[in-house]
Amino acid sequence: MATGTIKKLVGDRGFGFIQTEDGSDIFFHRSQVEGDAFDTLREGQSVSYEKGMDPRRGKPQAEKVTPA
Repeated sequence: MATGTIKKLVGDRGFGFIQTEDGSDIFFHRSQVEGDAFDTLREGQSVSYEKGMDPRRGKPQAEKVTPA
């Protein structure tokens, strides 16, 4: 699993971005957050995730996101 920090949350729309260890950003959707942890996430918080691919957009996304 990779680790990163929540860079931006758009809670009312159900998505956000994680700043990865290499400094790039990766998208995540609330459906990719384990359990009901999305509502407890905060900007600046450390998280673990798996790198995946959004099948509709063909872009990288974070999957299985969990607070670290």
